[in-house]
Amino acid sequence: MKKLFAYVAVLGIMSFSSVAMAQDESEAAAAEPAAEQVEQAAAPAAEEVTSEVAAPSVEEKSLHQTLKEKFVEGGVEWMLPVLACIVLGLAIAIERIIYLTAADTNTKKLLAKVEEAFEQGGVEAAKEVCRNTRGPVASIFYQGLDRYAEGPDMVEKAVSSYGSVQMGRMESGLSWLSLFIAIAPSLGFMGTVVGMIAAFDSIQQLGDMSPVALAGGIKVALLTTIFGLIAAVSLQLFYNFIVAKIDSIVNKMEDASISLMDIILKYQAKH
Repeated sequence: MKKLFAYVAVLGIMSFSSVAMAQDESEAAAAEPAAEQVEQAAAPAAEEVTSEVAAPSVEEKSLHQTLKEKFVEGGVEWMLPVLACIVLGLAIAIERIIYLTAADTNTKKLLAKVEEAFEQGGVEAAKEVCRNTRGPVASIFYQGLDRYAEGPDMVEKAVSSYGSVQMGRMESGLSWLSLFIAIAPSLGFMGTVVGMIAAFDSIQQLGDMSPVALAGGIKVALLTTIFGLIAAVSLQLFYNFIVAKIDSIVNKMEDASISLMDIILKYQAKH
């Protein structure tokens, strides 16, 4: 009896498992068309996503193009004066930098040549060395040596006087550069005020606080301010560089002038 019960139990389990397996196979077979339909429906969406990802992005504008567009949007009547300030200021700054770079000489080397010329050929040989050397320091030396016969005091006065002349030449044009630095932001602020007035005039004419009209006037106003400040900051950097360069050359001139007087006094003591 127990064997029969066990046999029936085994048969029941086997039949239940076969039924379950058949049911799983039927469910899988029924799920395959649904999965294919889902895949077919998802394919166009995936292609669209892929095409959107693969599509080339909009080319970003360069800084030059952006500035040019904003410059035009700011209005010609106020942007042109600001542009004139920065162009003329940059022209003066570049000219001064080139001049000062050429004027900056090696004072130690020049003093060595002048001292050697004193020892070998006297004052005239030293003057010839200064004549053949460019720069304000050599010019000052020449003016001082040209007064050699009149005594050390006259040499010192000549060096001091001509040093002031050379310093004035190096500072030539800086007053115009400082003027452009001052008026560029002022023109920008003036354009700002005019743009705000235009914005409020349009509001008054429309009789309503229109965001579009107000935004357009404020945009023009702010653009003029930005370009005015850009011009002033750029020119200020050049101005400070030029002033520092002039100070460096003047310090070299003063040190070299003292060394020249020592060379002259030493030469006179020998002769």
